[in-house]
Amino acid sequence: SDAICNFVICNDSSLRSQPIIFNPDFFVEKLRHEKPEVFTELVVSNITRLIDLPGAELAQLMGEEDPKLPGANSTASGFFRSLMSLKRKDKGVVFGSPLTEEGIAQVSQLIEYLHKNLRAEGLFRVPGNSIRQQILKDALNSGTDIDLDSGEFHSNDVATLLKMFLGELPEPLLTHKHFHAHLKIADLTLFDEKGNKTSTPDKERQIEALQLLFLILPAPNRSLLKLLLDLLYQTAKKQDKNKMSAHNLALMFAPHILWPRNVTANDLQENITKLNNGVTFMIKHSQKLFKAPAYIRECARLHYLGSRAHTSKDDLDLLTSPGSKELQPLKSQKRSRLDTCHQEETQQRTEEALKELFRHVHNMPDSAKKKKLIRQFNKHPTALTPGSDVPTSPAPRRTRSRSFSGLIKRKVLGTPVILERKSRDATPEPERVSKENIHLLQKCGSPAHMSQVKLKSLEGRKEESCRRMRAHLLSKDSSSL
Repeated sequence: SDAICNFVICNDSSLRSQPIIFNPDFFVEKLRHEKPEVFTELVVSNITRLIDLPGAELAQLMGEEDPKLPGANSTASGFFRSLMSLKRKDKGVVFGSPLTEEGIAQVSQLIEYLHKNLRAEGLFRVPGNSIRQQILKDALNSGTDIDLDSGEFHSNDVATLLKMFLGELPEPLLTHKHFHAHLKIADLTLFDEKGNKTSTPDKERQIEALQLLFLILPAPNRSLLKLLLDLLYQTAKKQDKNKMSAHNLALMFAPHILWPRNVTANDLQENITKLNNGVTFMIKHSQKLFKAPAYIRECARLHYLGSRAHTSKDDLDLLTSPGSKELQPLKSQKRSRLDTCHQEETQQRTEEALKELFRHVHNMPDSAKKKKLIRQFNKHPTALTPGSDVPTSPAPRRTRSRSFSGLIKRKVLGTPVILERKSRDATPEPERVSKENIHLLQKCGSPAHMSQVKLKSLEGRKEESCRRMRAHLLSKDSSSL
């Protein structure tokens, strides 16, 4: 299945020597293009896992409702708001028109030129010459070729024109629908040990949320945003020359790419700091934001390979292919096989260990410890090894000859074990054994009790011999006297 992404068959011999570029987001882009509704539902479900979007804001993000933006209900029409509206009425092929691939191709010339001239001090802050900017703007609208390296235009002219292009778009580059989501992402902070929110930003969650949010941007917006953030990232890296840090660049571009149209700074008093900090964060981490999260890649890949897909870290099954319920996931099958093998190996090792233990006990010299261990073996006729299931119904009672320990004895020694050897532990004659010892012998047939009987008989014989010896000595002393 992985061969779909790893190999490319090409019949053109001139292209076979070229390196094959593997796109890890291949299935992500395929799913976005072929099934946009499924793709949007997948991404938005993971966005709501990271940030809290009420019903109205979620509907705006999904495009089901018109966005409610700050300043929209205000009747005041300030000078700046009317000026921006007048600028957008004068639409051209590129400037003032909705974003298209043609417009991106024209503007990309400005971006390429600025990549070569990042050392100019005050880049994007110092305005350029208005006459040269108008000439350049007309050329871009007409679609004529422009030689920016001829020296006719200055880098400040090109930088100012790029900001002008972004500011004249009908809506910001990050779109009106995403405005509230960006405010919520700026509020993602870490928690302390007690579970309370802190003021420290949670960078990992912010990066993940921006990755997801950028996935559902319109394709032209996402393409231009990637080009722009990469340019600003490279500009900030040379701030020792151009004096433009990531924060300074964010102040220049936040009104053009994130602020809603027809609003002023007064309309965003409460959120202006969040918006500026959000753009600063995008510039600093721009090299990570245009990669789909790993679980989105895996979900899209499994969707096309016909497997059951987990769509998020919370295992939300949003993409269920036909017949997926009848097929067991490959990972679960492998896991079950591994568990079975592990149980068999554990049981085998346990049996071998018990055999070795019994050999060791049998070869021990006669002692109280040996007798205690043998009694423990005899007390557990139905020993269960690790990995075996406990029987639900009570098993029939077995005789001692069929016990688990007896089975080990037969396997190890081949014949029933006689723990007491005849040569060392000969039983006493019946007539010399007391009635009490005979009763114990009949009652207890185990080797442990047999040893107790022999000890008592030996003690009795010793006492008898001592009594006879004392009587003999007394009789000898009396005769001598």
